[in-house]
Amino acid sequence: MKQEGPLTRASLTTPRAAAIAGIVFSILLIISLLLIWISVPADLQEAGAWLPRSWKTVNLALNLLPFAGIAFLWFIGVLRDRIGAYEDRFFATVFLGSGLLFLAMLFASSAVAGGIIMIYGATPAAVMGSGVYMFGRTVTSQIVQVYTMKMAGVFMISTSTVSIRTGIIPRWMALLGYVLALVLLLSLGYLSWIPLVFPLWVLLISVYILFANLKSKPAFSS
Repeated sequence: MKQEGPLTRASLTTPRAAAIAGIVFSILLIISLLLIWISVPADLQEAGAWLPRSWKTVNLALNLLPFAGIAFLWFIGVLRDRIGAYEDRFFATVFLGSGLLFLAMLFASSAVAGGIIMIYGATPAAVMGSGVYMFGRTVTSQIVQVYTMKMAGVFMISTSTVSIRTGIIPRWMALLGYVLALVLLLSLGYLSWIPLVFPLWVLLISVYILFANLKSKPAFSS
């Protein structure tokens, strides 16, 4: 005899520890940026005199970025999980699209810089004696300062807008996100510390989400 019964499927739920992903992303990106800043001169016309003494440090910084990118994907998932059924299709599209574009361009700039480092490690004269270094340095700077940071600003604006509508983070954090996003969008690459704005804001949100999750942790029933 065939027995009828409801079919149930275990749904995937976001682990509470996933809120740590934003913290991991922020720390790794900040470390990577600081390692690059203490190693590479800000002057784009500099001929690459830093390479003999600092190329290994920059290579380490670049190798941290893939792990930061993985953590950022988890951070996006954490935010979408908190939004839940209140997710607006328009802002969700801008939110997700800008986040993925930020990540893609971060990886693209890292690949260009990493390529220069690899060529220098194998044949130093091939880099120093040609226009490869200047071309790669200029392209990397353009991608990071003009495109990557602008997408980070759009991500902050869309996240802040969704946050104000849904209350997933405090209102003052969302308003701070608007202000910092405008700084990113209008900076035009003149301030070298500007890229730090984005990971610091993500760190602030991630710490809040982590503590909010810990406070709401359900008690085990006997």
